[in-house]
Amino acid sequence: MDEVKLFGFWASPFSRRVIWALKLKGVNYEYMEEDLPYNKSDLLLQYNPVHKKIPVLVHGGKPIAESLVILEYIDEVWPQNPLLPEDAYERSVARFWAKFIDEKTRTMWEFFQKFGEEQEKAIQNNFEILRTIEEYGLGDKKFFGGDRIGVADLVFGMVIHMFVPMEEVVGVKFIKADTFPRLHAWMKNFSEQPTIKDNVPDHSKVVDFLKIRRELYRTSAHHNN
Repeated sequence: MDEVKLFGFWASPFSRRVIWALKLKGVNYEYMEEDLPYNKSDLLLQYNPVHKKIPVLVHGGKPIAESLVILEYIDEVWPQNPLLPEDAYERSVARFWAKFIDEKTRTMWEFFQKFGEEQEKAIQNNFEILRTIEEYGLGDKKFFGGDRIGVADLVFGMVIHMFVPMEEVVGVKFIKADTFPRLHAWMKNFSEQPTIKDNVPDHSKVVDFLKIRRELYRTSAHHNN
């Protein structure tokens, strides 16, 4: 069987979604932790010379870069526990929401990176994004993929191990039972799945990591004013 390696970073939601996919599929792999952002390994640069970023999946010596591309590759190579529906239309819907959430992820982090009026704008923006995801993406389903976890769930999964700690550090709470009841229920359902629950980074470690990042953003904002 061809060897599988994953180059990632412990706190990264982009490598975390790939870890979850591999675990859901029952694929054995070797995990290669990268020392980001300043000490990227020669192997990472060799395997992803274009973006020079994690995650990179290496299967049988062949590298696959970009997390959404990797998720689709995993689903095609290991068809058990599918991440995408069989129906072509349903598959296109799942891809749409995975892409939409992926494209909004860094935007959703801006409330953590900004201060003052810019932060207030970012907070309001998040409410709009979350409203869109809840109303049109999740709807009344248990998961974005229906009754089981699909590709869009893995992408939105960043809220449980990155977004929530960001909220804690900043002192803001977006997804509550009274603001986004369906997303709130989704968070509970998703985080209680054994494969997910057993493969999230330590919450306090993430909070400590983010506190340092927050101070760096504060220093940067102060120097730029």
